[in-house]
Amino acid sequence: MKRAESSRLLLISNSMQHGRGFLDHVEPEMRDFLPPTEGILFIPFALFDRDAYAAKVAARLKAMGYEVQSIHRASDPLSALQSAGAVFVGGGNTFRLLKNLQESGVMPAVRKRVVEGMPYIGSSAGAIVACPTLKTTKDMPVVEPSSFEALGLVDFQISPHYLDPDPASTHMGETQEERIQQFLEENEQTVVGLREGSFLRIERGSIVLKGSSGARIFRRCEAPIEVKPGAELRELLSAPSQGRRP
Repeated sequence: MKRAESSRLLLISNSMQHGRGFLDHVEPEMRDFLPPTEGILFIPFALFDRDAYAAKVAARLKAMGYEVQSIHRASDPLSALQSAGAVFVGGGNTFRLLKNLQESGVMPAVRKRVVEGMPYIGSSAGAIVACPTLKTTKDMPVVEPSSFEALGLVDFQISPHYLDPDPASTHMGETQEERIQQFLEENEQTVVGLREGSFLRIERGSIVLKGSSGARIFRRCEAPIEVKPGAELRELLSAPSQGRRP
């Protein structure tokens, strides 16, 4: 799938940080990332109560000086996408989000506008659907999308809310690292284990890890790599070469 160097994305692990308010930890980055716009189009498809979700986001972004329209309230969603200055895809259940993106018919238009340069902000599930598929979600499949194919705005996968294995834990279930390794047994895309408090800023061909907590990079047939805030990740996240296949 063709991706443009002009694409601008801010992919956030979480919208709520412990001890802080909604989007507080990422507000400075959002202000710096978003240009003066005609308005932000919010996509609330990941939660069941779209009205409440849209109202929460609109109030928060209004406090930052941005006007927000929710796509579920637009009389013509495609026209709303065409006129939006930026798009914000909120978190929630990734299966529900992708199913509604598919059934609303807006996926190709979102992809086209972002490739053309419209800023894209995605939090949690909204970050995952910027990837090739939803296969690195940890959500329950409460609904069934027509396929796992997502927007494909980047070549890699994100696993948000990443938690490192806790050697003191008595929990006997799979760790997130083990689940990502299972993904890599069947798939080739590199995975970013994005800890809470971290986010990726993508623009002008650069992919920079920002925030407070770092990330872990998982590539097929290779040991995981720890990366710190400020790291340039473009080379680490490039599409796998033939030499990395088993």
